[in-house]
Amino acid sequence: MASYAAVDLGATSGRVAVGTISGGKISFEVIHRFNNEPIMDPVHGLLWDWVKIQEEVLIGLRLTIKKYILTSIGVDSWGVDYQLIDLEGKLIDRVFSYRNLRLEGVMENTLKSISKEKIYRRTGIQFLPFNTIYQLIAGMAKDEFDNADHFLMLPDALNYFLCGSKSQDVTNASTTQLLDPATREWHWQLIEELNLPSRIFPPLHEPGQALGKVRGHGQLDGIPVVAVGSHDTASAVAAVPMINPEKSIYISSGTWSLVGYEKKSANTSPDAFSIDLTNELGVQGTVRSLRNVAGMWLLSECQRDWASQGINLGVEELVAMARKVAANSFLVNPNDHLFLAAGNMVGRISEYCLINNSQPPSTPAEFARCIFDSLAHAYHQVISEFESVEGPPFEVIYVVGGGSANDFLNQLTADITGKKVITGAVEATLLGNIGMQAIAAGEISSLPQLREMISASFTQKVFLPST
Repeated sequence: MASYAAVDLGATSGRVAVGTISGGKISFEVIHRFNNEPIMDPVHGLLWDWVKIQEEVLIGLRLTIKKYILTSIGVDSWGVDYQLIDLEGKLIDRVFSYRNLRLEGVMENTLKSISKEKIYRRTGIQFLPFNTIYQLIAGMAKDEFDNADHFLMLPDALNYFLCGSKSQDVTNASTTQLLDPATREWHWQLIEELNLPSRIFPPLHEPGQALGKVRGHGQLDGIPVVAVGSHDTASAVAAVPMINPEKSIYISSGTWSLVGYEKKSANTSPDAFSIDLTNELGVQGTVRSLRNVAGMWLLSECQRDWASQGINLGVEELVAMARKVAANSFLVNPNDHLFLAAGNMVGRISEYCLINNSQPPSTPAEFARCIFDSLAHAYHQVISEFESVEGPPFEVIYVVGGGSANDFLNQLTADITGKKVITGAVEATLLGNIGMQAIAAGEISSLPQLREMISASFTQKVFLPST
């Protein structure tokens, strides 16, 4: 039986799992989990502890081969962040977090010399201050690339660490805001106009491509490494059990909520620009038209604030408490720039309310209800804007990822959007990663077959609007 190792790196945790297919169903076992917390460097600010991440991945893979004979390995992670390979072919350990304060004002300054309309027309990507384009511009100001050969987004940096592959998957490359979604190639003219060094941009590959075999890691050597949808949302969307993608909205709910729909081509029209629609690339030639909405990040940061005061509250407990608070008593814009940085989220939410002349929450129950109501309203606004651009209304919302287990938020989403909500797999990213490897191996024929298999493998819940 074929066994596929999925390495999934999240912005707060990582895991290594193994997936198998039997009797027309797909299953997986998580072998190793580990925390992933950024570190504060006194000189460079917020960095990822990349050495630790590499070590934890190797621990997980070494545990897998004690139990499974691996067919291949696939890696996915969050987007926008990158690692450099120096001129001697070594990975530079310093990896900046997208929440690093070096990015303050960079997007705004960049847009003084090149218009938002021009960048959007070429790349179709939502304007976020931490997009890779602005990270690279910040790096240029610090001579970061003087000794650099290439940059790789983090999953492909890990692929390089494992097998020496020096190319970049298009799904994660599209989050740079430097890719042409029509050609699925780098937008060299934009790169030149921004004076970014073209030599550091690696060749691109599509999900499903064989990248090489593990080398230099002892017993792991010789295991094939296969490209998957290396952006975790690309893998998650591949695992959304959509029957009619053209009529479906997906929400990949985790630290961020990625709200979107799947198409065959990008929409970079003036109408799409007006709603800041992003056109990231998906597996098998698809486009993920979506918007980023702040997700469970808001709640987890509040939990961290409360824990520092000795108040330890789990998500289930907070949900139960929030149910007792009147609906829509407290509403915020979860995408406000005020909520981007880590720390003091309770204070930030209160500050937002005061700035906007509304009563701030005062108890954990009220803060939780504020966050859940605000997210559901944000989903409704984004979906309404999608429908204004794309025409006929979408009929159903599929929720996958960790947030899909939050029945309260799912019901709020159904009530406020007026649409049926169906939950998919909590571990959609792992399933999409595993599924893409199985497609590459010929064990699954296509993306629709993968989705049918996932639908048959996991229980789905349905939430209908109550009004």
